[in-house]
Amino acid sequence: MAFKTFLFVSLVIAAILAAPVAEAQLGLIGGLLGLIRIQGTLFCTADGNMGANGTATPVFPNALVQLQCGGNVVSTSTTNGSGMFSILLDPLNYILSSVLSDCNLKVDTPLISCNSSLPALGGLLSPLRFIGNTALGALLSVANIIPAGFRFVP
Repeated sequence: MAFKTFLFVSLVIAAILAAPVAEAQLGLIGGLLGLIRIQGTLFCTADGNMGANGTATPVFPNALVQLQCGGNVVSTSTTNGSGMFSILLDPLNYILSSVLSDCNLKVDTPLISCNSSLPALGGLLSPLRFIGNTALGALLSVANIIPAGFRFVP
């Protein structure tokens, strides 16, 4: 009995030390199970993707990026000044395979708000792509997901 208590306490302490970010956002159990992180950069183009000229492509700041699963908005993020966004999901509520198959990223912020030559109506939609796991410490694993490619939806 003492050994089981010692093992449990050791596991809890290790999780607290290894997962401070997860604990702050999703609670201790999120750190034990692993996070799901969806992140990317939104560009100010007709399809939201990087243009042919690469780094000269302007970004889309202050755009609302919605994670929609089964037609429902389950999380949102606003792009920063560099057009980047990040969404963290609680592994207690979402299964990686379901997120990849049932969810999309949607941007309803009018494209005209970042470039007056782009359409005033419509938005962007992207499926998701898993690019691998990142181990943070002994117990925390982060599943990394990116947009598979935005397309314009009138």
